Amino acid sequence: MKSRIIVFILSLEFIFWVNLSHIFAESQEGLEWEPLSAGPVTTWTAPVCSSGEFVVQPFLFYTRTRGVFNGRGHYDSLPGGDKRIQYQEQLFMQYGLLERLEISSLLVYQQNYVKEGGLKAHARGLGDSYLFLRYCALEESDLYPHITGVFQLKIPTGKYQHLDLAKLGADSMGSGTYDHGYGVILSKKFKPLVLHFDLIYSFPVERKIDGIKTQYAGYLNYDFGVEYFLPKRFNLLLELNGYAQGDQEENGAKIPSSDSQSLAIATGVGWSNEKIQTLLVYQRTLTGTNSDANDSAVLTLVYGF
Repeated sequence: MKSRIIVFILSLEFIFWVNLSHIFAESQEGLEWEPLSAGPVTTWTAPVCSSGEFVVQPFLFYTRTRGVFNGRGHYDSLPGGDKRIQYQEQLFMQYGLLERLEISSLLVYQQNYVKEGGLKAHARGLGDSYLFLRYCALEESDLYPHITGVFQLKIPTGKYQHLDLAKLGADSMGSGTYDHGYGVILSKKFKPLVLHFDLIYSFPVERKIDGIKTQYAGYLNYDFGVEYFLPKRFNLLLELNGYAQGDQEENGAKIPSSDSQSLAIATGVGWSNEKIQTLLVYQRTLTGTNSDANDSAVLTLVYGF
């Protein structure tokens, strides 16, 4: 009887260690799995460039405004015959300063087309630019996600004042303020999925715009993206992008109902190899307050040096 109990205990112990080793092997396989993709459109990915690595990623956006969400969040479509279309080219560049420290920039050029009440207008020019500094605080493990801190600075390189009324707002290219932002980025692999999340809060600096002392409220960007990897180097993307900002002030007085919010969804398909990664996406604004209701088509590719 005693020998049977010993055998039973040894058998249970053997089964336990076999299962534990299997779980550990699966976890290690997930960590070693390094899928290739262009990443989401808006959501950050936590991994940073290696030291000396240089990556270039151009974006092409076609955006059509179908209406607006008013101060109560109610959707109003554009009047019949009116149109607001934007073509935007973005160039995102990343460089690894150190093994865990990366600097990057985003340059924007855009063309705006407006048709309103039988009038037409067109303008083109630079949009606002961005500088980023990212530091990897924790690399992914079987228990913890990849965690990266981010600092961003928005530079008002787009036209923001002395606008031409005949342009119907088409010549407005930027906000006119320097904004400094701070946030965190998380990424975690669950083969065949990769999940990404970021949260960034920005502080606009007070500035005179057309002679009026303007203070925009701080704003929050929050994004969540899921990539699903398929055979033959394809992957699918689902992404949610949120934005929230409080009321602004002009000459020290708060402007009621000048807050803004929006929530957008994006779906896409990508294909990648060791040299380039591509992605085609459709993005749509679902809801908002004092914000445009947009539909966008986005094409991007990543090329590393």
